[in-house]
Amino acid sequence: MRNLRGIQYEQWKPPAQYQNRPITAAAWDLANDAVVCTVGPTENDAVIQLIRVKTNSKSHEDSLITSWEAPSPNPDLACDKVLSLHYFGDSLTTCLVLAGGDIIVVREDPQPGEGQIEIMGSVDAGITAARWSPDEELLAITTKEDTVIWMSRSFDGVTDTTMTKEDLKASNHVSVGWGKKETQFQGRGAKALRDPTMPEKIDEGVLSSNDDSSVTISWRGDGAYLAISTIESASRRIIRVYSREGELDSVSEPVDGLEGALSWRPSGNLIAGIQRLEERIDVVFFERNGLRHGEFSLRLTQEQRQRPNQNIKLAWNSDSTVLAVAMEDCTQLWTMAWHPEKPLRFLSVAEDTIDLAEYIFTTARGTLAPPHDFGVLAVIDGQNLMVTPFRVANVPPPMGHHETTILSNAIDVSINADASLLAVLHQEGISVFELDATKRVAPTPTLSGQFTFESSIKTTIYQQITFSGKSEVLALGRTEAGPVIQRYHLTDMPGEMKERALENSPTSSVSILSSFVEDGVMHPYVQTSSGDLHSLSFGDASLSSCNFSKLLPWVDIIPFGDGSNAYGDGRIAFGLSSNGHLFANTRLLVRNCTSFLVTPAHLIFTTTTHLLKFVHITEVHDLEIPPDDPEIDERCRSIERGARLVTAMPTSLSLILQMPRGNLETIFPRAMVLAGIRKLIEEKNYRKAFTHCRTQRVDMNILYDHATEQFLSNVALFIDQVKKITYIDLFLSSLREEDVTQTMYKETRVVPQNGNIVPTTNGTTPQDTTVDITTTKTSKVNKICDAVLEVLKTRTATNLQNIITSNVCKNPPALDDGLLVVAQLMKEDEALADKAVEHICFLADVNRLYENALGLYNLDLALLVAQQSQKDPREYLPFMQNLQQMTELRRKYSIDDYLSRHSKALHHLHELNAFEELQKYTQKHTLYKTALAIYRYNPEPLAVITALYAQYLESKSSYKEAALAYESLHNYAKATSCYLASGPSQWRETLFSALTGGADGNPMSGSALTELAERI
Repeated sequence: MRNLRGIQYEQWKPPAQYQNRPITAAAWDLANDAVVCTVGPTENDAVIQLIRVKTNSKSHEDSLITSWEAPSPNPDLACDKVLSLHYFGDSLTTCLVLAGGDIIVVREDPQPGEGQIEIMGSVDAGITAARWSPDEELLAITTKEDTVIWMSRSFDGVTDTTMTKEDLKASNHVSVGWGKKETQFQGRGAKALRDPTMPEKIDEGVLSSNDDSSVTISWRGDGAYLAISTIESASRRIIRVYSREGELDSVSEPVDGLEGALSWRPSGNLIAGIQRLEERIDVVFFERNGLRHGEFSLRLTQEQRQRPNQNIKLAWNSDSTVLAVAMEDCTQLWTMAWHPEKPLRFLSVAEDTIDLAEYIFTTARGTLAPPHDFGVLAVIDGQNLMVTPFRVANVPPPMGHHETTILSNAIDVSINADASLLAVLHQEGISVFELDATKRVAPTPTLSGQFTFESSIKTTIYQQITFSGKSEVLALGRTEAGPVIQRYHLTDMPGEMKERALENSPTSSVSILSSFVEDGVMHPYVQTSSGDLHSLSFGDASLSSCNFSKLLPWVDIIPFGDGSNAYGDGRIAFGLSSNGHLFANTRLLVRNCTSFLVTPAHLIFTTTTHLLKFVHITEVHDLEIPPDDPEIDERCRSIERGARLVTAMPTSLSLILQMPRGNLETIFPRAMVLAGIRKLIEEKNYRKAFTHCRTQRVDMNILYDHATEQFLSNVALFIDQVKKITYIDLFLSSLREEDVTQTMYKETRVVPQNGNIVPTTNGTTPQDTTVDITTTKTSKVNKICDAVLEVLKTRTATNLQNIITSNVCKNPPALDDGLLVVAQLMKEDEALADKAVEHICFLADVNRLYENALGLYNLDLALLVAQQSQKDPREYLPFMQNLQQMTELRRKYSIDDYLSRHSKALHHLHELNAFEELQKYTQKHTLYKTALAIYRYNPEPLAVITALYAQYLESKSSYKEAALAYESLHNYAKATSCYLASGPSQWRETLFSALTGGADGNPMSGSALTELAERI
């Protein structure tokens, strides 16, 4: 989902003293950030000049390292030719291998006894190709006598081998097909059968008519193997694979039209070559064992294909992500993978110029700010442009939701602020398309404006394009004089665009042209080679505070705040360097970033430790990087190794990641989900907040806990928005006493207040935060349910189910209230009552409901509930029939006795005037205190109950309490006995009772009292 975007283009032409002499070879000098090249030799001048060109200077300073004459030692060679030029940065030496056979070393800092220019060896037969290994320890050379020589860094011979016809027998390629014809069934229709593993046409290795008979060497990235492409016996081109030790490993299978171009992918899995056919030219791939492994066709015109002297060359970049196909008049870059933190520096050598270009992998995406965050991405594929709005369709590469063809090869693409326009910079000009990203089945983008570059300005190398304002377009190009920015706008004429003057554009050292969205308008800006940011807007869009200490290829500017909130007002520029350093203005945030995105609420980035992190947008100095703790912190999440960010859609709370194998994955990070839900609650958009809670499995309690007072004052709004009865029930049944904003969903954002940074939850500081609701007198669940019931009391016809749920979900459940609602419905609408009782039985234990229904003394309701249970009718019907035959008081007594509500049953016996039965029931269930309370104003039955209670206490060895009961009945003899049994501590009460009335009811005599005192 990424495009190559040019951020630098420079061209060096040899000064006057080197003119009329061709540039013959070039190599990178990474130690000095320069290019080392050779000029000459030619047929008229055998001098070779070794030159260093500085690539990091504006004037491209060049310096002559040395020069020498190199006459051709072979009469068949008109002039010598540089086959290999390699620079060794560790020893400041340059090695040249010439076709005449000389191997020359040029030392810039020779040691005593060493010459600056020295011929280290010669091959008398002549050399056809040479290549140093990636580790710079071995030099592989092929000679005109079909010999391969391996030499060490000190130019000592390691081994050599001869390439012969016998090498073709080294690899016996096996075709796992259907066997021989003799072993196959030759029945009816056998002619229609064919081995599916065999191609229709088997190549014989016919030479291409355009083959230049060249020899090419290419090493694998680890230096363990090398491949050599040669012509065998003037009839077939083959690729031999040798080990580092010089042993033949394999030979390629025959391929018709195979040419000399060869490049082994550094990762080691593919060897790329060129196959020229009549109607097309293909890049073909081989495995190390010599077997074919796929191909793709180059996008060439008929004129380009038929050029007789066009010898195509191939080269991979160092991390195997880009394949360069070099032709006579152009170079095509084919992306095989992507790696956003690795810029691509490109060097192209012609006879009279050296072109230096730098590319980065970037994603052409639309805005990430709601409501236009449709997730629109545009991917360039030659003349085709694939556009996908990920909010409505997730189409994986290499496909797209829409495919549009451009006039010529696309260079760069940009999307405007509301994702309604798409601007494409291509080789012929600029095309602007109208885009509808809101519909799943949307029309293909239509052309709304086009500008064609004049032939006089085609010397300008265009690299970047961006939108300005609503529909203006800016393009960055490079000329010999330096960078230039041009401005275009759509006119009132359909399909017409015109150029407009651009004032005050700092183009002296511009590297990147881009724009950011603010207030629904695109504000263009440029970044210079030193990292400074300059606004190109025609309004107020100062970027004075947004600068970097160096050039950062990936930049995103986000405006935050409106001057009225706690976050302040300003802009932050986030930038990522090529080595993974992520900056916010000049502040370094992390050192291991691999990709990043910026939404209005978060900075989102991935790390080399395979974590996805979220940083709340606030002042630069307050940006807090979360720790590497994905199990606890919602701002940190583990992702697959190598995953990179593609785009984010805050409206749908989703994020698109691309894996190393290319597939796309949509995730819903908890940080984005919770931030979105909190924002929706604050906006009182309860329906959308509820929907996200439901789909993302977020605890519904956050709908209340995040803004408690707001919710209670907007319960009617909540019900009207959610509307669906089952959804309201889901919310009510999910309620718990826990405040989830203090536990599982604790706010991680910080808000500056009075100059101090204070962690906040629900918008309150810690000293204002109330204690857990479970410790307060009023239950949170009951408070919400009561508020819902208050709103629904006038909506019985539409929200009956919710009324029942509100009662049942209380803490503790108000089952009686719910059953009373059902009982009322039984009088008004039996069908509705059946549905209601079915719902309440679903919410609560049906056996408990049956008992509660009986407790309401409503036999019809109890029967209705019993029918919803698993009870056997033979169990409850006789019981119900027996109750039906009783009088009302007797029925209530029986029900309360059945439900073990003994106190209430005792009251019913009192109302029945069944005193004897009451006495037995009191004794059976130990209801003495209840009975005493009932008869507290009736002396006679009170005395009877008290006597029974005294006997009960005495039987339980509660002698003191029993003595008091007997004493209240004036039974002093029993009281004395109980006091005496209670122990010596009650001696006063014992003596008092004994003096008041003895065992015979009369006071004790003196001798008896003496005996009692001795006993005590």
